[in-house]
Amino acid sequence: MYRDIAKLVLYRDLGEDSILMKLSGIFEDFDLKRCENAELCARIYDQIKRLLDLATSYGFDKNLWHNYLAFILITNENSFSITSEKVGANDGTVNYFAKNDFRIFKKLFDFDFSEIESALGIDCFSTINNYKSIGKKERMYNKNVSEKVQAVSNAIEEAENEDQIFDIVTSFYKAYGVGMFGLNKAFRITREHGDLEFVPINNTEDVMLDDLIGYEIQKKKIVDNTEAFVEGRKANNALLFGDSGTGKSTTIKAIINEYYDRGLRMIEIYKHQFQDLSQVISLIKNRNYRFIIYMDDLSFEEFEIEYKYLKAVIEGGLEIRPDNVLIYATSNRRHLIKETWNDRNDMENNNGIHRSDTIQEKLSLVNRFGVTISYSAPSQKEYFEIVKGLAEKEHITMDEKELCAEANKWELAHGGISGRTAQQFINYLKGQGL
Repeated sequence: MYRDIAKLVLYRDLGEDSILMKLSGIFEDFDLKRCENAELCARIYDQIKRLLDLATSYGFDKNLWHNYLAFILITNENSFSITSEKVGANDGTVNYFAKNDFRIFKKLFDFDFSEIESALGIDCFSTINNYKSIGKKERMYNKNVSEKVQAVSNAIEEAENEDQIFDIVTSFYKAYGVGMFGLNKAFRITREHGDLEFVPINNTEDVMLDDLIGYEIQKKKIVDNTEAFVEGRKANNALLFGDSGTGKSTTIKAIINEYYDRGLRMIEIYKHQFQDLSQVISLIKNRNYRFIIYMDDLSFEEFEIEYKYLKAVIEGGLEIRPDNVLIYATSNRRHLIKETWNDRNDMENNNGIHRSDTIQEKLSLVNRFGVTISYSAPSQKEYFEIVKGLAEKEHITMDEKELCAEANKWELAHGGISGRTAQQFINYLKGQGL
């Protein structure tokens, strides 16, 4: 094993602490008889535990060793995999080195663990190669990643040589990409030890645009803009504003689900992180994906200055926003920055400062969103239509008259008419077993 791993070229940067590199060191010490059997067993069990932890996180099943190797191939970001993301295989000398590495991975897939198991009196490798996982709820692991890893793993098991593995892996890169951007739809950012990192959001809501009943004009506007964006045409930053609970955030969540397979990814950023916006954009501008930077419930009090970072990034800074980045925001306010009556006095009494300039400063942020879409609270008739539509989707068979009457009682006691109130009412009925 260790002799083959040492010959990797493109996929060799796995990290010394990776499971594969740790196992490589264990097998080298075993072959050269450098350690006592008890020590080797302890080190093996450490890596088996790590492999089991990884399998639990991603819902791997059957052959965990194969799943792990497939996971490496579709997450390792190197010069070959990154140039292949969203475009697939290209002609070039680098393919020679890629096939060399795939030949090695085929050997690792077919590796015979029986010698070391027999010598040490263990059976853990045989066990993980025939593993039956405990069934888990989808929210407990990243189902999206799990399914893709296991599909690649199964395909490579059937592959006869490195040429077939090359086709399998590059086809995956073309369809989904590579690394965390390839496997995941949405991300947050965090700073660990001073470095900016993207953290995948493992369980995004599986909502689609058809699940949002009504608001057809609003949905069409955001779809048209997003469609242009993913096709590489000119598109605008978008602000979805209006009453609470009307489906603004749901629309954005649906957009990422609708367009994930076409290379759209989403990065959620909070107000206190706006100072990192420029760095975020610099890290994603050369990747072959389309990124929406998403800001939920965006608004600023008059003493908050974070909006200045946002203004500079949207338009106005020296560096232009790259073509693969858009900003989508939602807000309950049409005017994102809180105004005061004093802002509307053209002159301040004492020192003559022009207050109208303050208004222009605050409105200029909204004006930098090329698409602004209003979501207003539904009428009672529209509210009932939403309730009936949701009830049909959930197979609730209550009489329509009774359903609307109960929905009316519910909204009177739970914050008024909105799509969110309708959904909460349906959740209540489902909880009652109706």
